[in-house]
Amino acid sequence: MEPRFDLNANELGARIGKRFANTSLAIMQSPLPKSLVELVELRASQINGCGYCVDAHAKELAAAGEPAVRINLVAAWRESTVFTEAEQAALALAEEGTRLADAATGVSDETWALVREHYGDDEIAALLYLVAMINAANRLLVITRTKGGSYRAGTFDTVAN
Repeated sequence: MEPRFDLNANELGARIGKRFANTSLAIMQSPLPKSLVELVELRASQINGCGYCVDAHAKELAAAGEPAVRINLVAAWRESTVFTEAEQAALALAEEGTRLADAATGVSDETWALVREHYGDDEIAALLYLVAMINAANRLLVITRTKGGSYRAGTFDTVAN
């Protein structure tokens, strides 16, 4: 199955994409650890079935030296022992923020309390935009049928610079 549409080949799509990339760059320059950003992006991408983003974020984690056990257990983080409490709070926020339509409450008070316990205001701002941006990216790539498998680690950094 071929991709339906290349947003970057379209003038308006490319112009909007640059602004999208600028927001992502601001998140990458936030106080959040890069590994946490990638874990959150990987989890949301798994939920959304975005093959391109699952491929990209798993490869970025591996290239950064993240152990395979942590990459492989992101989908089952609640049933594992390899994530810190702070990472678990961020992964819970990612899941609940991704599955808004599945729960009448959206992000639970319990998850929000855990996020507040482990992160400061700047980190929370970055986490909120991170969840929103990865969900938007997943939707764009799933709608356009952009497949996973061809991503090369470091591509996002190259584009950002």
